[in-house]
Amino acid sequence: MSTPSLPVHRRWPRWLRRGPMEIVACVVITAGLVMMLQPLAMSLFTWSFLTTLFGTALFMVVSKFPA
Repeated sequence: MSTPSLPVHRRWPRWLRRGPMEIVACVVITAGLVMMLQPLAMSLFTWSFLTTLFGTALFMVVSKFPA
């Protein structure tokens, strides 16, 4: 007497699927690299490694999300 389960793509909200979230992760990684390579503000350079690291970790997590 089990209830039929919905397909995985119907249980996840559209904004939380792999495609859009991978784009967000790539944008965060790109922002971190731009922050690292810019010559103007030391505060941006200071936060660049953590931003790139966060984007990389985010990409690894969201790559496991359903498509």
